[in-house]
Amino acid sequence: MNVLILGSGGREHTFAWKIAQSKKLNKLFIAPGNAGTKNHGENVNINPNDFDAVKTFCLANDVKMIVVGPEEPLVRGVYDYFQNSQDANHIMVIGPSANGAQLEGSKDFSKAFMERHNIPTARYLTFTSENLADGYKFLETLEAPYVLKADGLAAGKGVLILSDLEEAKRELANILSNDKFGAAGSKVVIEEYMHGIECSYFILTDGENYKILPEAKDYKRIGEGDTGLNTGGMGAVSPVPFANAEFAQKVEERIIKPTIKGLKDENIVYKGFIFIGLMNVGGEPMVIEYNCRMGDPETEVVIPRINNDLLEMFEEVGKGNLTTTKLDISNQFATTVMVVSGGYPEFYEKNKVITGIENVSDSIVFHAGTTLNNNEILATGGRVIAFTSFGNSIQEAIAKSYDSISKVSFDKMYFRRDIGKDLL
Repeated sequence: MNVLILGSGGREHTFAWKIAQSKKLNKLFIAPGNAGTKNHGENVNINPNDFDAVKTFCLANDVKMIVVGPEEPLVRGVYDYFQNSQDANHIMVIGPSANGAQLEGSKDFSKAFMERHNIPTARYLTFTSENLADGYKFLETLEAPYVLKADGLAAGKGVLILSDLEEAKRELANILSNDKFGAAGSKVVIEEYMHGIECSYFILTDGENYKILPEAKDYKRIGEGDTGLNTGGMGAVSPVPFANAEFAQKVEERIIKPTIKGLKDENIVYKGFIFIGLMNVGGEPMVIEYNCRMGDPETEVVIPRINNDLLEMFEEVGKGNLTTTKLDISNQFATTVMVVSGGYPEFYEKNKVITGIENVSDSIVFHAGTTLNNNEILATGGRVIAFTSFGNSIQEAIAKSYDSISKVSFDKMYFRRDIGKDLL
């Protein structure tokens, strides 16, 4: 079959790399893709949020499946657009309905969903500019640090964790009254801080049945030792040593099963990935947040550990018969290290020439923010390339990733040198 992937980052390159291996694939298209995805299919210059253009292309090129990488098209309703289109509702869309995507698109919706279905999460309340004073009072009932979350999509920058009460009040006012995050901050969720260690669980569901994919731990902060500003993610490790069988069983019974049942009970159509950001609080899993798609850079360690034909699994999701698949997961560790532009996540320069990728042999190089110009690969994003490696231990895998990075260069490139160290 012909398949279209929407998106241009490391997650989408990983999907392209994996789907290109499928015996069921005829032609693969990526819109808009990057310098790496073109090695696995054809890049198409279409904005993933321009649904009319996506449909026109799909009909002209006999595309039978759309795999949606980023959250924005899902929250905007790409699934519903195709379902309600008379001439294109035969095209499978891997991703939830707009209603289901609210698990990520609205922090308030997400927290209320967890509350309704008794899914363990931090205590919270939601505020608008009209009850700002009540927000101040709620902050005074909490202990530092204080967690403020813009309700809507804010490109991964809508969460503030602050240690000072007065600063937390100022930032709450900044978001609600001064449009710090624009429309995404018209509501703010304030929640109790959870002390523990994070990890991410991923499920693929057809809305009725589900498969639990390999878990991962990612590293959000720009600086070593988890210091500095939050980023989209500086690296990831899978599997996670502390996520043992007992912990995994708690996650499935207390979080995954009630989530799937809750979606069904509320008649929310969901055919795609659910990313569950968890906090391990003294051995007990608590939900930090849901995402309605795979994480990045977690995708770069989760998908390579799956030995199954991913396109075959997506087809079962679309048809509603995911029960037949038996997951085949590699026992090896996978690690990825993200190389970013100097200055990221704040101002960074673009269009730096990248050299040496052809010298990498022990890692898979996934492009996150690159483009091709006259056969030169240029860095165009904050996060530029991810180096994914396998090993029988975290140490072995991560050593390969760092060795591979040493063969590649571009001006002002930066990466963290401590990915996975906290798990050793």
